[in-house]
Amino acid sequence: MKFYSRKLIKPENLNSRNTLFGGALLRWIDEEAGIYAMTKLDTKEVVTKYISEIDFINSAKQGDVIEIGLGFKAIGRTSISFSCEVRNVFTKNTIIKIEDIVFVKVDQNGKPIPHGKNKDNLNFIK
Repeated sequence: MKFYSRKLIKPENLNSRNTLFGGALLRWIDEEAGIYAMTKLDTKEVVTKYISEIDFINSAKQGDVIEIGLGFKAIGRTSISFSCEVRNVFTKNTIIKIEDIVFVKVDQNGKPIPHGKNKDNLNFIK
């Protein structure tokens, strides 16, 4: 798993308990995973197909810095899937884990289409 982006937890990201709002975190994860899928498939024409069970393990509070990690899992004819872990940058405590996030390449009508990639020709960012 590689950690690609970091976020500073600000007041606008908090819930009524003054911890990180889960919806904000999921938005960041979906955006980061979508960008990762685009870079792997060499196309902007991807959509989120599936996100598996989400396991909230620890919370984050204002002023914490978190990092979003993604790990390649599988490639299909029209899809690509990743696992995700979000952790606190300084304590390394895991905040959330997601086993499967699946993206699908789509045409202009939103229908799945083959992306032409396999695990041997994916463009992995160093």
